[in-house]
Amino acid sequence: MGPAAQTGRAAPAARVFLALLLTVCLLLRTCELKASNAFKPNILLIMADDLGIGDLGCYGNDTLRTPNIDRLAEEGVRLTQHLAAAPLCTPSRAAFLTGRHAFRSGMDASDGYRALQWNGGSGGLPENETTFARILQQQGYTTGLIGKWHQGVNCASRGDHCHHPLNHGFDYFYGMPFTLVSDCHPDRPPELDAAVRARLWRYTQIMALGVLTVMASKMTGLISVSWKAVLGAASLVLLFFAAWYASFGFVRRWNCILMRNHDVIQQPMVLETAASVMLKEAISFIERNKRGPFLLFVSLLHVHTPLVTTKKFLGKSQHGLYGDNVEEMDWLVGEILNALEEHGLKNRTLTYFTSDHGGHLEARDGHVQLGGWNGMYRGGKGMGGWEGGIRVPGILRWPGVLPAGRVIHEPTSLMDVFPTVVQLGGGQVPQDRVIDGRSLVPLLQGDTERSPHEFLFHYCGEYLHAARWHEKDSGRLWKVHYTTPRFHPEGAGACYGRSVCPCSGDGVTHHDPPLLFDLASDPSEARPLCPGAEPLHRAVLARVGEAVRAHRRTRSPVPTQLALGHIVWKPWLQPCCGTFPFCSCSRDGDPGET
Repeated sequence: MGPAAQTGRAAPAARVFLALLLTVCLLLRTCELKASNAFKPNILLIMADDLGIGDLGCYGNDTLRTPNIDRLAEEGVRLTQHLAAAPLCTPSRAAFLTGRHAFRSGMDASDGYRALQWNGGSGGLPENETTFARILQQQGYTTGLIGKWHQGVNCASRGDHCHHPLNHGFDYFYGMPFTLVSDCHPDRPPELDAAVRARLWRYTQIMALGVLTVMASKMTGLISVSWKAVLGAASLVLLFFAAWYASFGFVRRWNCILMRNHDVIQQPMVLETAASVMLKEAISFIERNKRGPFLLFVSLLHVHTPLVTTKKFLGKSQHGLYGDNVEEMDWLVGEILNALEEHGLKNRTLTYFTSDHGGHLEARDGHVQLGGWNGMYRGGKGMGGWEGGIRVPGILRWPGVLPAGRVIHEPTSLMDVFPTVVQLGGGQVPQDRVIDGRSLVPLLQGDTERSPHEFLFHYCGEYLHAARWHEKDSGRLWKVHYTTPRFHPEGAGACYGRSVCPCSGDGVTHHDPPLLFDLASDPSEARPLCPGAEPLHRAVLARVGEAVRAHRRTRSPVPTQLALGHIVWKPWLQPCCGTFPFCSCSRDGDPGET
């Protein structure tokens, strides 16, 4: 046997030995993970945007093709009761990054806007929040974020980058500091502040009609007014019209940009090539850091509207443009997984796949559905209580350490990823603040059969809409709804014409007594339990109510990052390539270095 053959066999054997040794360490707790980089796994986190749990084959879909994600589930552990901490992008991702409910960092709203609206706003993830990237960076990991951020950019001046990924523990960033919206597509109707723009257009029309009436009256002698005043009013109409018309292009130019580290490299971004360049960046990051350890967070733009899909996948699915976009997303995931294998990193990498929240029921183009399918679960994006808004895929693979093909039906949270990767990376969870997540390592390894969460609390904005109790003695799973959105499950106009259901006001119903469901027998939350039919009805409500009161005592006031003063666009904070306000560039080149 030649040296080459011996080396080829020795490498897999060494990987298996290291994996087995790490397993023993985790189970017996007799060695520290931080002892040596040799025992630290690479961490690959992949998060889709607006993906419904029912869109994947491994979660029951038999009409969409998702072979790569399905293979990930076959080779790893699949969580069936994995829950987002919030039903919208900004708060959900803040909770994911920090292991804390978004209200603890001020990243959820009590009223009005529930997500960041502009790159030129001053709100964002506060500098005193600790992300898993920052802790792993301190443990010797090279950390990278490819894709969507949506946690803010600047605080007081253009370029201070106080909310930027590089200020939150990432060594390398390539992607959108904001999020993909329909405004990014020149041919799509407006999505951002569409109601404000509609009012601006209505005011423009009313003022124009008034000016024309005055002009006609003056010309016929019915009224006496100076032409100077008429021209002044006409100029005001033109100003309103210009603001309305320009808003379409400006939203695209201000929000739809690409950055590499601190530099804007495309303004506006080229949608058609965004997926391919981000895939290239992800693969390049893996190749550059294959000696590890690394943490790579791939925050996909798929499957958020406007569903930009390449020609290779257009018309290929059974579910129109949305289905095409899902299948392209699966291909992107497959290419990233292939890069791990090509560099011999599969067995040394903990790979995780999820979505930030449920599918967007209200995303439609006429009668065509542009949002995802949440399976049997009721509700969708924006709904903090119903399962369809918060139940998401949760798949973890680490060959040789995590059992292949295992399915876990225990309640888990996106916030659990924080303490899990911190533990595996050899770090320590901060002790100076409330951490809502719990490490999944014992559950994933089979060291325990029960979730560390007896109670989980489900928020819509800053309002607690529901809570679940996993009764440890009996194993029963109770869900209590205090507030629910008023929506039509049929889809069209689900939230009475709003883009997402509201959290308060006339768009919600408050329940007294609260609604009670047994999720084990009724996962679709179709049949609320009646006090007369369920002997434990009063006792369950009392126990959950006690847990809610205890949970609320852990809350403390913090400055809200989504207040109007932080949300509003500020020219002096706008990221710009070139000379402001003539911001424009399109430069890319080779993937950057960490």
